[in-house]
Amino acid sequence: MEPFFDFLGNYWWLVFPLGGMAGGWARQWSKASERRHRRKVELLKLKNQNAAADQANKAEVAALIAAHDSVNHKWLDYELDVGKLIDFPLMTDVREPLTVAFLRAKKEADALRPAAPEDITTAARLAEYRAAVHGFELAFDVAEREGKRIKDSNFTGPERQRLATARKLLRIAGDSAATPAERQTAYRRARKELDGLIVLPEAAVAALEEKIAGRLEARKDPAGPSA
Repeated sequence: MEPFFDFLGNYWWLVFPLGGMAGGWARQWSKASERRHRRKVELLKLKNQNAAADQANKAEVAALIAAHDSVNHKWLDYELDVGKLIDFPLMTDVREPLTVAFLRAKKEADALRPAAPEDITTAARLAEYRAAVHGFELAFDVAEREGKRIKDSNFTGPERQRLATARKLLRIAGDSAATPAERQTAYRRARKELDGLIVLPEAAVAALEEKIAGRLEARKDPAGPSA
């Protein structure tokens, strides 16, 4: 140990530069540690931001799907209700530009609709579906407003009379107090009055016939099966 102490005694002044170097290394190490810590914090923040954005996107997609469904349900009210189609024939008249525009917007929105909110994973895809749903809502609203405004005014006087007759006949066809023969006759006459005026969607015809058939069955056996 004595040579070591002799060395320190002769070169004690080296303590200052070596101490400075050690201090510099310590400061560099501290700064490097701080930089690593900041990077970890930034990465964690970015991860949390991405997770929050992902949740927000899913919530928006779910809201868009709900809006999409809402317009589809409004459309089905016309598609399945012959009475509404008679009152507002524009809604199914493919000769009308507004109806064509609405059906085109519906087709586009339906094509872009995801099976689940998490299926939309990019901002571009979300923007595309958002625009399609908003376009669908707007096109339907415009067509419906116009349909309610003009009603059956595009038809001639005799044609409007036929539509009015068809309305009355359909009420009889759906009246549980009428006899089966009266209901069936009224339904056939209503279809004849509408022939050439309004093209009834297959879904509307099926829904109407099912409704009439159900009431005919109820009329046949009002008390239900015997014990």
